[in-house]
Amino acid sequence: MTRRVAIYGGSFDPPHLGHVLSVAWTLSAADVDAVWIIPTWKHAFDKEHGASFEQRMLMCELAFTLFREVEVSDIERRLGGVSRTLHTLEALESEHPDTVFRLLVGADVLSATDRWHRWDEVMRLAPPLVIGRQGSPVPEGCPISIPNINSTDIRSGLANAADITGLVPTAVLEHIRSHGLYQGEG
Repeated sequence: MTRRVAIYGGSFDPPHLGHVLSVAWTLSAADVDAVWIIPTWKHAFDKEHGASFEQRMLMCELAFTLFREVEVSDIERRLGGVSRTLHTLEALESEHPDTVFRLLVGADVLSATDRWHRWDEVMRLAPPLVIGRQGSPVPEGCPISIPNINSTDIRSGLANAADITGLVPTAVLEHIRSHGLYQGEG
């Protein structure tokens, strides 16, 4: 039997409620059996991560623990080097030949696909599931938009002692605070 899996990649630095809401919509309204969360190893656009890969993996596990159909994957650590969606999808397809993949992306990402490595091949291997994001056009087939929450603003807020309650899952916020993450990034 063919399994249908949505791939949701990103820095998740830290994972926030926009990510959680995207997964909730995908599992509730899209034709998938599961969502695999894939934190980047080394960002293709040279973005520096504020937390280690291991911390981001753990925060993803905390953020998505309420969904039994969600797995957090370390495939990009296993692949090493610069994280490229195409390479990740090719590796996943090789490891899971009985699985059909979709790529979960926010509508805000569509304007930057010209910067992605071989986007046409990415679309062939994992046709995108596009979820709306406030401030971007609502995509066809997705009548909702998630709030425009971003990890950069959350890290800045944490570094400046701002209240970010309600923007990240409680377990993630507790982990960030107990480990002193993002304190010197202001």
